[in-house]
Amino acid sequence: MDLLLNRSATACEQNPADHICGRVSCYLYTDKRDVAPHRHRDRALAIALLASLVLWNLPFGGLLLYPFKLLATWMHELSHGLIMLLSGAGFDRIEIYRDTSGLAFAERGVGPYARAAIAAAGYMGTPLLGAIILIWGQTRRRARVILMVLGAAMAVSAVVFVDNTFGAVAVGVGAGLCLVGFVMASERVAMVLVNFIAAQACINALLDIRVLFRANLVVNGKNMGNSDAHNMAEATFGSPTLWASIWLAWSIVLLYAALRLVYLHRKRQRARASAADDPTQDSLRDPVGA
Repeated sequence: MDLLLNRSATACEQNPADHICGRVSCYLYTDKRDVAPHRHRDRALAIALLASLVLWNLPFGGLLLYPFKLLATWMHELSHGLIMLLSGAGFDRIEIYRDTSGLAFAERGVGPYARAAIAAAGYMGTPLLGAIILIWGQTRRRARVILMVLGAAMAVSAVVFVDNTFGAVAVGVGAGLCLVGFVMASERVAMVLVNFIAAQACINALLDIRVLFRANLVVNGKNMGNSDAHNMAEATFGSPTLWASIWLAWSIVLLYAALRLVYLHRKRQRARASAADDPTQDSLRDPVGA
């Protein structure tokens, strides 16, 4: 066991970034009451990522992924709304449309720093939520809790904040499906579903940034003028292209970091399981004649 620990310490010294990610993953995943078998967690994440990749490249894949694109839009607009509340702008309502676009409305005007935070919230908040769900959804108990929290949050927002009929129905149906999954889905199905939701949130955050490189923002088929990137540039500095590129990099880094944390945690768990099953480790810990 001492040899294993020494090799681990050496590896950490050689790669400090992996050491930091490993320590974080150890903290996030410590859950003695509920640890899914390694093969179940591996399969859940692999199925979610593979399904995401395949569906995006199938002719009918967009139709099957449509509910998850609406979910990503809800996360995007809700992120704007949360920062509106925190910045003092007030959160009036959100609207979600059939073309998966959406809008969030503040109650009052605010200064440039608050406007910048509100503008950045959508494209920074969605991948952050996706990464958090991906990291925390790797145990059976937490996967079910995530479905419950998502369902409850969507139900409340559908009643309180979503102001158009299509948006309220779409978010309400999504809330119902999440709560049904929480109550009725098996533990394995819950893990696959949560991993798929997380993957779609991160992927949609990346794909949605493409609209920021256009001259105008189109919402519900109408030209709405400035995009979030335009508003960010006006409130701070730089160009819309600069901020779109920064948010794109943010999304990529978050997705990589989340997958890296999951990988390092599972690698550590396998090493511990192998050490526990290896009888030679017992002789190292309790040498004969000691």
